[in-house]
Amino acid sequence: MSSVLRPAVPGQDPLTEPSRMGDVAESAAQPAVSVKGAGRIAAAYRPISSHLAITPPVSVVIPAMNEAENLPYVFKTLPDWIHEVVLVDGNSTDDTVEVARELWPDVKVVKQVGKGKGDALISGFAACTGDIIVMVDADGSADGQEIVSYVSALVSGADFAKGSRFANGGGTDDMTAVRKLGNWVLCSVVNAKFGARYTDLCYGYNAFWKHCLDKVSLDCTGFEIETLMNIRVVKAGLRVQEVPSHEYLRIHGVSNLRAVRDGLRVLKVIMKEKGVRRSARRRPTAIGVDVPRGGVS
Repeated sequence: MSSVLRPAVPGQDPLTEPSRMGDVAESAAQPAVSVKGAGRIAAAYRPISSHLAITPPVSVVIPAMNEAENLPYVFKTLPDWIHEVVLVDGNSTDDTVEVARELWPDVKVVKQVGKGKGDALISGFAACTGDIIVMVDADGSADGQEIVSYVSALVSGADFAKGSRFANGGGTDDMTAVRKLGNWVLCSVVNAKFGARYTDLCYGYNAFWKHCLDKVSLDCTGFEIETLMNIRVVKAGLRVQEVPSHEYLRIHGVSNLRAVRDGLRVLKVIMKEKGVRRSARRRPTAIGVDVPRGGVS
C-alpha cells in the first residue's frame, strides 16, 4: 500500500466527500491538474494538520475493561480526523461502554469473547475498516495527539510504526527501574536473535497498515502480543520505523500487567519464535481479519 502526502488546500474541506483511494492513484498518475480538478482531488483528503492531509482512513483500536474513569482522558486527546474508534470491551462491570458512546457517538463496540489483551486486540483488528490501524491503551497513559506522528511514518513509507519510550524524544513516567531493566534485556535478545534494531520492545502504542495482518499471524492472548508483533514484522521483512512516544502514568485503577509473570511469557514467545520458520507458521482461521470474533454494535 502506498500513499501520498499533499498540502491541505486552504478554504476547502477534505471531508466534504468520502475518502477514496482511487482518487490518490488517479491524481498521482496525472502530471498536471486543473484548478477545478485540484478542488475535486483535495476533497478526497482528510486534514491532519495545517500543512498535511492524507487519504487513507485511520482506525483506532482501544482494548478496555473497567476503564470508564479513564476514557474521558483517552478520547479527549484523539484527533477528530480519524475514521473510526473501535472499543473492545472485555466484559466490563462498570460504565465503560456507556461512557465511550457518550464521548464518541459513532464508536464501534466489540464485545470480547476470550480473555487477555492479545485476544482483545485481535478482535479489534478484525472489526477495523480503515487502511491504517492504531493501537491505543485505555488507561490514559498514551497521548492521542501522537497519532499524527505514527500516521506520518506510515504514509512516508513504513509498514509498521513502532512506538518507543527510549528513542530520542520519547519517555516514560510509568516504568520502574526493574521493568526498564527487564525491557532492555528482552529488547537486546530480540535484536540479537532476529536482526532488529529496536530501542523498546514491550510497548503497546503502535500503528500499521491493515494489509500487514495478512503477513503477520497473531496467535497469543496476553500482553506478549506486542512482542510477538515486533518479532514477526521483522521476520516478514516489513519496513519498521520507530516513533518517539511519551508514556504517562495510568490515571485511575490498577494495571493488570505483572512484571515477572508477563516478562516470562514474553521470553517464552521470543524463544519459541526463534525456532519457527516463517513458512512453517500457520495462520489460525479463528483470528483472520475477515472472521468476526465478537458482536459489534
